[in-house]
Amino acid sequence: GRDTGKDARLVMRMRLYDRQDRIRERALTLESMRGGPGRPVPGDRALIRFTYPNDIKNTGFLFWEHPKEDDERFLYLPSLGRVRRIAGSEAQESFVGSDLTFEDIGGREFDDYSYKLIDTAAAAWTGADGAKYPVYTLESRNRDAGARFPRVVSQVRRDNFVVVQAVIYNRRDEAQKTFEVVRLEQIKGYWTSLELRMSDALQRTRTELVLDNVEYDVGLTPDAFTRREL
Repeated sequence: GRDTGKDARLVMRMRLYDRQDRIRERALTLESMRGGPGRPVPGDRALIRFTYPNDIKNTGFLFWEHPKEDDERFLYLPSLGRVRRIAGSEAQESFVGSDLTFEDIGGREFDDYSYKLIDTAAAAWTGADGAKYPVYTLESRNRDAGARFPRVVSQVRRDNFVVVQAVIYNRRDEAQKTFEVVRLEQIKGYWTSLELRMSDALQRTRTELVLDNVEYDVGLTPDAFTRREL
């Protein structure tokens, strides 16, 4: 895995484009904390809070990664005034009406997939600067053949292990969704995707994420990632 600091606070905009290319914009904050041996929490944790517009404001999503058991995901909808646990079977459902799934946001459950390196020695990714960067091509297959999106083919930059592009296949093995990093830069020494895009070829929609502010090693504590906090 790559180094992303002890914790982070990201302020970002989410743009949702419909078939007619009409845009809806949302604002959100993502706080995250790295977990693992010797760290304050056993697995990674993340909390997303929407701040704009009013119809989604205060909606929250909490993600807990567990090294030895199933990850946990919780969604807070202010309109219902309660926290709902997202079941593993819902991991590939749309996250708050975007082209991203809960899995895209909280990360794929490692043990749910088998992985294979595809040998494409000359594979490269073109950055925003026009330069070409060598990548590994990795195929991930969901162990549940009935999953909505059973297969992902990702391009991982060899120099920094950032996933810069991924093609996500549906049950009919059609390349339905494409994830792309549009802008990747080092912030305080940490590789950061400042602009991301997820497009859905079948729905003809896309979702863009643009980071407005990035802080690393903020000093967050595990208390920031509890259900009460959500």
